[in-house]
Amino acid sequence: GNELYLYFQTDVPTKVSYTIHVEDESIPDYTAEAMDASGQEYTRTHEFQIIGLVPGKTNEVTMTISGSWGNARQIVSFTVDMPETRSGYATQLEVTDGTSEAAQAEGLFAMMRVNGYLGYGFFYDDAGVLRYEMVLEGYHSDRFLWDEDGSLITCVGSTKVARLNRFGQVTQVFDLGQYELHHDINWGPEGTILALATDLEGETVEDQVLQIDLESGQVTHIVDFTQVFQSYFDITRPVQATDPFGLWSEGEWDWLHLNSLQYDESDNSIIVSSRETSTIIKCALGEEPSIVWMVGNPDFWEGTDFAQYSLEAQGDFNYQYGQHDVELMPVQEVEALGFEAGGEGQLYLRVYDNNYYAMSSRDDFQVEVPEEVGTANMEDGVDSHVYYYLVDEAAGTFTLVDSFDLPYSSLVSNAKWMGDTYVVNNGVHQCYEEYDQQGNLIRQYKYTCTANGYRVMKDSFEGFWFLPQ
Repeated sequence: GNELYLYFQTDVPTKVSYTIHVEDESIPDYTAEAMDASGQEYTRTHEFQIIGLVPGKTNEVTMTISGSWGNARQIVSFTVDMPETRSGYATQLEVTDGTSEAAQAEGLFAMMRVNGYLGYGFFYDDAGVLRYEMVLEGYHSDRFLWDEDGSLITCVGSTKVARLNRFGQVTQVFDLGQYELHHDINWGPEGTILALATDLEGETVEDQVLQIDLESGQVTHIVDFTQVFQSYFDITRPVQATDPFGLWSEGEWDWLHLNSLQYDESDNSIIVSSRETSTIIKCALGEEPSIVWMVGNPDFWEGTDFAQYSLEAQGDFNYQYGQHDVELMPVQEVEALGFEAGGEGQLYLRVYDNNYYAMSSRDDFQVEVPEEVGTANMEDGVDSHVYYYLVDEAAGTFTLVDSFDLPYSSLVSNAKWMGDTYVVNNGVHQCYEEYDQQGNLIRQYKYTCTANGYRVMKDSFEGFWFLPQ
């Protein structure tokens, strides 16, 4: 990656801020406060990385070393000639301003699983300038999880999750053995994370869930959805060459295609997103995992043993199709949007609705969808959306309480709440944006890759690379 490691000592406890300047009017200066390896704000021994150096440029770095009373004790300047990116990826993205004048969230955009560059993660600032290039084992990060000690937990290989320290060094590896990662990892019951997986020794793909104990490193297989949906699974079949996804999935038994995962600690359950059935599924954990409810078009489940679990839609709206990135909305987000507080058994979900329907796992079965839902060409469609659902578990209903339109993306993609803004990736359209709370565009970033980019998130990286503000 394009970072610089520094180690030095000062006579008294100090902290370090730095500004990076390059002789290019299209690239603004970049300023940050370094997070020391000690975890302390002020220290005599300094060990940290300078993040933000621009690849392929001569970078002028000005470091300000400040005492605890706020006075600058020393200012040091030097230059660093940075090599080009290892990946060959663009140093600057095409940036377009929207109509909203809302302030963007602090931090860097993190592009994950950029097809054609799968061994890398790319980190851009608000000006669309590459500030860090993460190098992985030919794989990709699906999500970043920050532990209390300031370490980063993420996917680093197809069968490996790892803990990284502030220098990018791997301090712990969780080997998944016969299981291969796909699409998502997330926090689980205390002291664990959960991962969506494929059993490499099984017949099917993308339908298993693992639990990883972060202290012991033990990996436990906790859900096999072929068992949970046994009678439904029995009427499915592998993907054929003539199916919508046959070009790259022929022969795979991709009957459910799970693509996002979240743990609900209130009742020890998980909420997963199934692209193949355009259904959001809540599944209770335990010795015998079982379905709690399902949200989506109930026609997918009509005539099966699972029709009873489909919640009833309240109001006039189109169901989500081919959705990704289903997240339980935190109370703060619900309040920020002005939604009524969820009562007993009520919860809010934020969903990236791709608005694309295709099924490749059942013979002679198709669901009728509204004409504004994409079905044939993966490139052309009306809109994708951010959907906000209110699920009332007690009443057995779900309601679309709000939504906003996005550039169309038939596959992949995500939406992340940043407190006052939303960061959204539209993978097939090859762009990501930041929107204000009302869904108005602040800024759009166009990128290039093979076919699509999976997920874009944004983070302050405070407590990891930068001092908490």
